[in-house]
Amino acid sequence: MKRLRFILAAGLALATPLAPLAAQDSLPPAPYAYRQLPDPAQEAKAQALMETLRCLKCQSQSIADSDASMAGDMRNEVRTRIAAGEDPEAIRQWLIERYGDYVSYTPQVKPLTWPLFAAPAVFLGLAALLLRGRFRRARHLRKDKA
Repeated sequence: MKRLRFILAAGLALATPLAPLAAQDSLPPAPYAYRQLPDPAQEAKAQALMETLRCLKCQSQSIADSDASMAGDMRNEVRTRIAAGEDPEAIRQWLIERYGDYVSYTPQVKPLTWPLFAAPAVFLGLAALLLRGRFRRARHLRKDKA
């Protein structure tokens, strides 16, 4: 029994570093991942949309600029749907529903995100009140000295 546990533990210790290799994507890229649509007008629509979508793997690049396989899959999906006649905004909404708000570079005001949009105005208001009070005190000090 002790020997069996040792063998299982040793096997697990040897297999754990190799686990990421098993997770590597071995599928070929999607058809429209690196190939443009034949219709220039449709490709322009697809390109404009892809530049406004964030690569979920790279996070600092749009799917139009990223070489990640996930971005290629997303480019393929966008081009396929544009070729089928779908509206770019409908595609954006589908991707947001599937991957979350983070996928879009254009944030939407929702109950969860409205504080992010309101915070700058609140901070500017607080700063104005603090500066107003500071200037009033400075003015009163100057009057008292004179």
